[in-house]
Amino acid sequence: MSAVCLVCGLLLALVCVSCLPPPCDSDIYCYGDLLHVVQMSNIFPDSKTFVDMKMKYSKNETWQSFRELMSRTDNNPNRTDIWKFVNETFDPPGSEFEDWDPVDWTNHPKFLDKIKDPDLQEWARHLHHFWKKLGRKMKDEVRDNEELYSIIYVQHPVIVPGGRFRELYYWDSYWIVRGLLLSEMYGTVRGMLENFLGMVKKYGFIPNGGRIYYLRRSQPPLLIPMVKSYLDATKDIGFLSKNIGSMEEEFQYWMKNHSVTVAKDGKSYSLARYSAPSSGPRPESYREDYENTRVLITEAERQDRYTQLKTAAESGWDFSTRWYITNSTDRGDLSNTMTQHIVPVELNAILYWNALLLSEFFDALDMPNKTVEYRHLADSWLEAVDNVLWHDEMGIWLDYDLINGIKRNYFYPTNLAPLWTGCFKRKKLQVGKIMKYLERSQIMMFLGGIPTSLEHSGEQWDYPNAWPPLQYIVIMALEATEDIWAQNLAVEVARRWVRSNFKAFNESHVMYEKYDATFPGGHGSGGEYENQIGFGWTNGVILELLGKYNELTVADSFFSSDSRLHHKSGSSSLLVHVMTLIVISAAVFLL
Repeated sequence: MSAVCLVCGLLLALVCVSCLPPPCDSDIYCYGDLLHVVQMSNIFPDSKTFVDMKMKYSKNETWQSFRELMSRTDNNPNRTDIWKFVNETFDPPGSEFEDWDPVDWTNHPKFLDKIKDPDLQEWARHLHHFWKKLGRKMKDEVRDNEELYSIIYVQHPVIVPGGRFRELYYWDSYWIVRGLLLSEMYGTVRGMLENFLGMVKKYGFIPNGGRIYYLRRSQPPLLIPMVKSYLDATKDIGFLSKNIGSMEEEFQYWMKNHSVTVAKDGKSYSLARYSAPSSGPRPESYREDYENTRVLITEAERQDRYTQLKTAAESGWDFSTRWYITNSTDRGDLSNTMTQHIVPVELNAILYWNALLLSEFFDALDMPNKTVEYRHLADSWLEAVDNVLWHDEMGIWLDYDLINGIKRNYFYPTNLAPLWTGCFKRKKLQVGKIMKYLERSQIMMFLGGIPTSLEHSGEQWDYPNAWPPLQYIVIMALEATEDIWAQNLAVEVARRWVRSNFKAFNESHVMYEKYDATFPGGHGSGGEYENQIGFGWTNGVILELLGKYNELTVADSFFSSDSRLHHKSGSSSLLVHVMTLIVISAAVFLL
């Protein structure tokens, strides 16, 4: 497809966006005058607060109270009026849950004994204990009165990320599940998977998170890899047999709703992009989105902007210069977000993984026709990733710009995702080129982790922030090469990440959602909300790294031997940087 045709398609899309449905069907939580008045009043510093509150009365009674408010204030209530209305008609966020003590929690899971360093072992024990604090069980009242809540009722308890994130989230749960399995909490994991599978049965897909205002967008599709992790730990073939149909349905949702065709060298390839079309602002960030579109002239332009922002949220990267398209570059501002028109490396690597795992699952269930079908689909997806996203001159996979018909030559940790999911041809794997790419990107100059991008935009999915899942992807990608130099680099990345997280923990006694790549122990910033603590995927990643690299120690150039962490002089930091560059350079030379 030519760039001209794509632009024509975009113009046609702009004509139709006014017909889009709202984020959900609730005129309390997803659209309407009540939502607009409350969210624009700025009575809460975080727009998510209001849409997480429970109605005290029926929807009709709530609307009646709102109409009375508007009538007596001549349709111009002040902040005090709105504050009083909200507190009289809604309960605070978090009222959905009751105390829960997981029955499968054990005081001392076996993996702790394998961690050699006593300080790191004690830290891991603390994180294992923290699953209880992040656990949530919904009250029966939620099931019986779903119409009063924005939360989606699920039967089994969940582990939430933490902070403002009071509900389950889709891609966060992959790393939470990995950590729970190390903690031997198999029943909790099975329950979480059954919650997700129940959502597939009810909605046809898994939403971004466990709120109705997420019902028209998802997140990176990691259900099937979660099931794979569970099966590897439990060999629960009965669970697989019972739920294979729902797993296939969730995968097919992505095939039907997110696929695009890309032409290259006379051939057409099927790949995927994120896409979350719906009307209006994100309910949980209503004021921010509304303000972002004020400068736009037409309703079609505003609705398209809302869709692009929600699509970025579907990616998990909300927000980032990664999604900017301006004159074929990633520079600009949030108004240049065009996520729908970018084919991301990691999404396609994950979908290949999904197809491959489905083939394996059907084979285990002795369903040969399905086994062959999904193996063929996986092979086709691999071919597309190899031919469209691999950049041989750069020696890495790159996102693809559908508007301009070009690869986007910017560093992101997700550029290595095909190695993580196995979406590469081993006979063609050019580890030397990949190592050279990493050397040119100079990512190992950052002592606090690998930055999300090299652009300093102020958005939270950009430099200097370093996110746990992205460190994990890079580490596991390098390990998957089966090359000693790449694997040595994986150990170094893991070492830096573990020690940076440990330093921050020793200083603050909390785990953060994200960290600062520029110095060990620094926690992240930027974006729409403050850095959150808890934190589900941070804990899961650290537990897995401590379990995998159990020889790690806190006694090196960044840490004192008594577990009180001290960042040493610049000369020590420089030495670590130089030594790491030597490792990379040696790898490149030898390969």
